[in-house]
Amino acid sequence: MNEISQNLLYQIADLHEIPSGAFSFRENGKSVMINSTENIEIKKKKDKPGIDIFVKPNTKNQSLHIPVVITQSGINDLVYNDFFIADNCDILIVAGCGIHNSDKEVSQHNGVHQFFVGKNCKVKYVEKHLGIGSFEKNLNPTTSVEISENSIFEMETTQIGGVYFADRKTFAKLANNAKLLIKEKILTTENQKAKTFFEVDLIGKDSKVEVISRTVAKDNSFQEFASNINGKNECFGRVECDGIVLDNAKIKSKPCVFAENVNASLTHEAQIGKIAGEQLIKLMSLGLSKAEAENTIIEGYLNG
Repeated sequence: MNEISQNLLYQIADLHEIPSGAFSFRENGKSVMINSTENIEIKKKKDKPGIDIFVKPNTKNQSLHIPVVITQSGINDLVYNDFFIADNCDILIVAGCGIHNSDKEVSQHNGVHQFFVGKNCKVKYVEKHLGIGSFEKNLNPTTSVEISENSIFEMETTQIGGVYFADRKTFAKLANNAKLLIKEKILTTENQKAKTFFEVDLIGKDSKVEVISRTVAKDNSFQEFASNINGKNECFGRVECDGIVLDNAKIKSKPCVFAENVNASLTHEAQIGKIAGEQLIKLMSLGLSKAEAENTIIEGYLNG
């Protein structure tokens, strides 16, 4: 990988070098390196671009890295990755995509990920997206998750910046006592646009979902958040979407809950506002410029 690819890899996956565990690297629309381990097997799909990942039962404290980087202009990458995680596993999956586009043609990555999580599992999925360069960079991730009994799936998704357009979709189905936690962070600037949609079906008894979205829109950017939480059994669901809007930016938020069972407990809250003036004044009184004070507040808000 060249220096640009290595820099992107570090920012989206915190990797300075090739990891020791299972991994799959994709660069400019092609699979360039795959490594399986005793407990995590990775196979290239035969009928379309992408990979199948098989995690053996009782796999504990292991990680899988599957980052994507694009450094050529005009790449329109589409990849399908399926994850088959057997019972009693505890693993970390680090994904994400970084695009560097320094020419006029659009560079784009569309990732379709499907997770089939067995019983009694704990899975953490971390996905970061980043765009660098002066020209258009688009990222459109679609994630589908089926969570079996007594399993926990935690998803952290971050759009760090520089992405011209993003259309993010997440779908989930939860069995008895399954839990899903989603934490989303998005920053848009200039004329960027970002759309997020969550659809979660709480099918099993005592299933639970919590969606926490924190976003910042600056300049002339636009963001739209929408979610449908469907309580089909005795279950719990909560959606919290907070946004900070600056300059001439716009944010639209449409959280929705649908109780289909008398014992479904579902809540949602949406809050959009500007940075409080007293916060700016306090930081500026310590010697920060207005821009530095705003950036400090935004960083603390997104990382809070």
